[in-house]
Amino acid sequence: MARAVFLDRDGVLVRATVRDGKPHAPRDLSEIEIASDAVEALTRLRRAGYLLVVVTNQPDVARGTQDRVVVEGMNAHVCARLPIDACFTCYHDDQDACTCRKPLPGLILLAAEKHDIDPKSSFLIGDRWRDIEAGQAAGCSTVLINHGYRERAPARAPDVTVTCLKDAAAWILQNGK
Repeated sequence: MARAVFLDRDGVLVRATVRDGKPHAPRDLSEIEIASDAVEALTRLRRAGYLLVVVTNQPDVARGTQDRVVVEGMNAHVCARLPIDACFTCYHDDQDACTCRKPLPGLILLAAEKHDIDPKSSFLIGDRWRDIEAGQAAGCSTVLINHGYRERAPARAPDVTVTCLKDAAAWILQNGK
């Protein structure tokens, strides 16, 4: 089975806009700013043999404040500029009670099934509690990129906390399974 690094999109690969201590997704392509260390970090992970899979919640579609086509265009834009193998998106909000919305592990498990990935030999990099809890529920090791958001912490601490994607990749490369 393959090993993977599952990556959240906003706040990990793409800069999130922070308002009142909370991160917000870009509204359109003009707001997409790929993290300055993303190409280098992901290239190192890819060379080490990891599949790179984006797993992203985009609840603004369910809330009616964003169009799915716009989100898909932003995902395609990011994936075209980075060495990404696959992208899985949840368009639901909490009240939809789906299994794919993080903190539930549905997106990770779906990606694992489709790409023959062993979650226990894989990692998840995220910037929010939902990401970390989803990775833990799927059996992945977890890396939190701490941007100092004002929101709750994960119920269980991540395996490591770092401040940028480059440091997350370095930790994975040192601690890979």
